[in-house]
Amino acid sequence: MKQIIAPSILSADFTNLERDIKAAERGGADYFHIDVMDGHFVPNISYGSIMVRTMKKITNIPLDVHLMIEDPDKYIPEFIDAGADLVIPHVEAPYDIYRSVQLINNLGAQAGVALNPGTPLCCIEPLIEQIEAVLIMSVCPGFGGQSFQPESLKKVRQLREMLDDLKPSVHVAIDGGIGRNNIQEVQRAGANFFVMGSAVFRQDDIEKTVKELKGVVESR
Repeated sequence: MKQIIAPSILSADFTNLERDIKAAERGGADYFHIDVMDGHFVPNISYGSIMVRTMKKITNIPLDVHLMIEDPDKYIPEFIDAGADLVIPHVEAPYDIYRSVQLINNLGAQAGVALNPGTPLCCIEPLIEQIEAVLIMSVCPGFGGQSFQPESLKKVRQLREMLDDLKPSVHVAIDGGIGRNNIQEVQRAGANFFVMGSAVFRQDDIEKTVKELKGVVESR
C-alpha cells in the first residue's frame, strides 16, 4: 500500500506559508493536512475554507481537510468547492456521520472519518464501504505539538485487521505526535498515512526532513 506523508499546515510559518509549502512539496509530500477547528467541538479555532482556496493557489498536492467541528454538513460543500480532495469529519460530533459521508461522496470528493483516542472502532464499521481513509487520533484533538499516546498502536493494529477483512484499500491515517522517532513503529502497526506538523514544519530544513521521512517509510 502507498505510504503517505501529509504535513499538517497548522505548524507551518503563516508569515511564510508558501515558502514552507514549497519546501515540503520539493521533499515529496503526498498530501497537505488542513485542520479545521471551530472552538466548540475542540477548544481551539483555526481557519475555514479560505485556507483551502489559498493552498490551491500554492500547490497542486492533494489536500485532506480534517473537520473538528460540530456541524460539518453545513460547511462540507464550501470546503469541497474550495478544493478539498479528502474530507474527514469526526464520528463523535452530534450529527449523522453516515449522512456526512454520503454528502462528501455525492459532491465528488473522497470521504474519511476520524476517531478520538477514546472512541471504539465499532463506530465506523458500517461506514467502511463508503470511505477511503480512517484517521486515528493519537492525541486529544485541538492543539498541535502534543506527545504521542502509545496505546494508539493497539487501535491501529485492530483497525488494519478490520480493514483487511472488509476493504483493504482504505488508508489507515494517524495524527498526533508522529515523528522520526516513532514513525516506523506506527507503520509496523498498520498505518500508511502519516500526518505530521511539528516534525516537519518546525525543523531547520523542511525539504530534507520530508525526504528523510519518506525514505524511512518507503524502505520497508
